Amino acid sequence: SGLSREPRSRAVEQVHLRCTEGSLEWMYPARALRVLLEPNLASAQHTTVCIKPASDFQGASIYVERAGQLHLVVSEAEGARPRHVSCFSAHTPQRVALFLQASPQRDISRRTASFQYELLSNQSAAGPDLKKMALAEAMCRPCDNMELLMAICSSDFVVKGSIRNVSHDSENHMSQVDVSAQKVYRQKNRIFQQEEGSAEWRGPIRTLLQCKVKKGGGDFLFTGNEHFGEAWLGCAPRFKDFMLVYQAARERGANPCEF
Repeated sequence: SGLSREPRSRAVEQVHLRCTEGSLEWMYPARALRVLLEPNLASAQHTTVCIKPASDFQGASIYVERAGQLHLVVSEAEGARPRHVSCFSAHTPQRVALFLQASPQRDISRRTASFQYELLSNQSAAGPDLKKMALAEAMCRPCDNMELLMAICSSDFVVKGSIRNVSHDSENHMSQVDVSAQKVYRQKNRIFQQEEGSAEWRGPIRTLLQCKVKKGGGDFLFTGNEHFGEAWLGCAPRFKDFMLVYQAARERGANPCEF
């Protein structure tokens, strides 16, 4: 809280965060806050940082420090946009410095500058500047057979189901696929939930608008990863096609994990 600071102090308070994902809430922002992301990693594999401001983000702007210069990532005006995620490349993956500058205030009304952050490996981001939309986990090209086999081993969620509906959000460059799931093989968090009085599981999966996802019939195997508490689409083959690939790999002993 900015209220816990010495009123006349001009020192910039520092916060050290050791996790590859998490959140920070700064109440009553005053002066400035320097946030050092210093994950305890054996290797410097995380090269992209993504920030998602809370819907009620206000009272500060977020900058990233590069070679002693500050570059604006989230302005106070941008922070209030729903589902707006900003990503940038990290030149030194083991230590990323964010700088939160409090906006001038005329009163002491409560303001909160809060955001979630994630450090992504260079495999799951499509470029260094994904300012408009976020998380390019969903590459629009079809996955090859090896990628399909790896997807069931390493994805945050693996679900067999059908598409109930597809909706598009052009402003945020996203599409949402509403899935009716027959079987949830794995999920990291409770994105897919069972409806009361029914054996059916349902849940939303996000993807990029540019992937032009359309509603199709039949059963699919939906895989992907979670970012900021949302499921993002990875490989999604038709279930029968996936089973042919899997059975052939299993007969050769080439399946990387059991399904």
